Amino acid sequence: MISATISKILNFSCVDGPGNRMVIFFQGCNYNCKNCHNPQIIGICNHCADCVKHCPTQALQTIHTENEKTKVVWNKALCTECDKCIEVCPHQASPKTMTMTVYELIEKIRENRLLINGITVSSGEASLNLPFIISLFRLIKTTASLKHLTCMIDSNGSLSVTGWKHLNPYLDGAMIDLKAWHDETHKWLTNRSNHRVFETMNFLHAQKKLHEIRLLHIPNKTDFMEQIEKVAYYLRPFSSSVKIKLNAFRHHGVVRDALNWEECNQQEINNLADGLSKRGVQSLVTPAMY
Repeated sequence: MISATISKILNFSCVDGPGNRMVIFFQGCNYNCKNCHNPQIIGICNHCADCVKHCPTQALQTIHTENEKTKVVWNKALCTECDKCIEVCPHQASPKTMTMTVYELIEKIRENRLLINGITVSSGEASLNLPFIISLFRLIKTTASLKHLTCMIDSNGSLSVTGWKHLNPYLDGAMIDLKAWHDETHKWLTNRSNHRVFETMNFLHAQKKLHEIRLLHIPNKTDFMEQIEKVAYYLRPFSSSVKIKLNAFRHHGVVRDALNWEECNQQEINNLADGLSKRGVQSLVTPAMY
């Protein structure tokens, strides 16, 4: 039975795709973004137990498994969500996760089916759990009480086109992050190339499954303004049917050097939006709050 490590589940969200959605956050990411606002979901807990002694309510304990390995277990009832365990973790992970099977997750979705328009899988990078997601989406599409729900993914776009082809029959839409224009800038920011991101957006758009492209503007770090002509030329064909969402970098959740980076203000977002709009990019969405 397929299982996955789940970081958290939001029963209701209106910012992770169209309508009211249940959002499933998977633990683990193949990027290591300098600006990540959820760095605790990058790694997978290796049960080193460094966090246990720092828990003020003893919500974390260690047990020994049958093969004599140490395992950290989390007691949600005792947890006060102080996040001390996350602060001290040397692996950018969290012990506060759940291992769930597809069928366990289906039951949770079934409980909320009359109150939501669909589900969105997110993370980290949800596509690292591709067999799980395919199985989950297929079950939703073939279960009479659930097939009205749309199935969407929030992704960094690193999945291969072959992977997207396997998911495509069960996918209603994808939100893809374009973190930088130049490959060198993207590698500096994420430690990964952006070649697959462009392949992903091109493929999903051809399949009419690309719902949204997201650009995070980090002043003096990302290169969207410097390359505005090329960025606009690329986005223009998408923008008649795809949302182009501009996000402003904030310090919320980030760690280390990124805490010293300049935050993005409304004027800077407006400048980027105006630059794209003047060059024919439509369907631009800017932040409602700063």
